[in-house]
Amino acid sequence: MKKINLTITGCMGRMGNQLIKSAKNNKNFKIVSLTEDKIINRKLVGIKPELNTSNAFKKTNVIIDFTIPKCTLEVLKIASRLKKRVVIGTTGFTKAQEKIIKNYSRKIPILKAGNMSLGVNLLMYLTEIASKSLGNNFLTKIYEVHHKNKIDHPSGTALMLGKGIADGKNKKLQSLIGKKYLNKRSFPYSKKINFNSMRKGEVIGEHEVRFSSGKEIVTLNHESFDRALYSEGALTAAKWLKNKKPGLYSMRDLLDFK
Repeated sequence: MKKINLTITGCMGRMGNQLIKSAKNNKNFKIVSLTEDKIINRKLVGIKPELNTSNAFKKTNVIIDFTIPKCTLEVLKIASRLKKRVVIGTTGFTKAQEKIIKNYSRKIPILKAGNMSLGVNLLMYLTEIASKSLGNNFLTKIYEVHHKNKIDHPSGTALMLGKGIADGKNKKLQSLIGKKYLNKRSFPYSKKINFNSMRKGEVIGEHEVRFSSGKEIVTLNHESFDRALYSEGALTAAKWLKNKKPGLYSMRDLLDFK
């Protein structure tokens, strides 16, 4: 099978480095370019990182982007012009930025996920089922923990799980978002969805969804031990996206959850 030419943006970041490691060990891919938002005067895996330009993307089939929203939109602008596929693992987009991404997906195939883990996407699916089954008699809250350097909160994954709750109730997530706490030891349930984000140490990722009726509590949770599960999930997404038509896809599309 012919290898898929791959570009990794944000190559000097945590996920950029992990993606390089995983791609090197995956027979389906060949890294053809690496990019960063500044000039890097050394090579990684024999490739000198470039800025995000048409030249950097011209030989690639798929771009994997785990950066920041501003950079992601810059990448999409170029990718759209060159008709390149993009896997987005970046989180923290505003509603206006989400709309821009949707517009780009009319021109190129984009797979966007707040979390590339199979387990987390299964958790979101189970969260939706629980929300639908338990109904309005149960109040909800979401707890998440990430490393001390993670900027956005709640995490993209926590918001994904919130969407699972909202979908189970046939409601829009924005209408159900409650209070957003940071580094609280405890936080209350609500008729809406309250979030508590902890930032500490080098934690890769912990997420917990709780449903309470006041008489019983149902808990769904997931814990990540190895950052490779995200990079391997992103590569699976890139391979899947290779033959797709323009559109905005998710890991749920890839996993074919009904």
